[in-house]
Amino acid sequence: MKKNVTTEKRKTFRHGDLRNALVTAGLEMAHAGGPNAVILREATRQAGVSPNAAYRHFASQAELLDAVRSACLSRLAAAIEDEMKKQRPGRDPQAFARKSLRAVGIGYLGFAMREPGMFRTAFSVPPAVDSPNPANMASMGLNPFQLLSLALDHMQQSGLLSKKDRKDAEYLAWSSVHGLALLVLEGPLHKMPKEIVLALGERLVVMVERGLATQPL
Repeated sequence: MKKNVTTEKRKTFRHGDLRNALVTAGLEMAHAGGPNAVILREATRQAGVSPNAAYRHFASQAELLDAVRSACLSRLAAAIEDEMKKQRPGRDPQAFARKSLRAVGIGYLGFAMREPGMFRTAFSVPPAVDSPNPANMASMGLNPFQLLSLALDHMQQSGLLSKKDRKDAEYLAWSSVHGLALLVLEGPLHKMPKEIVLALGERLVVMVERGLATQPL
């Protein structure tokens, strides 16, 4: 029986699946406890290999955490895309642009509420916001910040946002929604029921969209 287990471990390593197995284990730890729960030695235990084998893929715990962070960021991007796909262009480009921007905020906040551990992990290792995410498996291949930028571009193209107001608008919109998420996850709103948080989130993204728009409703 032991011989079969050993054979299976070696087979997994030879086929190049160990890195993915370690990241998958890291994702489970992030889901359960956030970035502080992502431990390289524990990931190797769950993958069924020795710590020395893991070092061929991750030289340190920080490297594993960065890989898990990238994977969490990719899942956040996928959640935003899912929300954006619910919107249909229709005949009114301005209405579509408004809905698309709101969808980014709702997808962002919704993921934070559903996956607080992964959300915290996604922002635990701060790369440049516009840097490419190597783990991004979302269909558009864009990270959350880039998806927000795309929605704001649509706002400008539809005539809702002037070129002057479009500049750096990402930081204004992002700060508003991320701030609410942090107040709920780590601040004084942590006991607020999720349904109330999401209702406030919908109002917040509408306020952001209306505040940015140069054209009246």
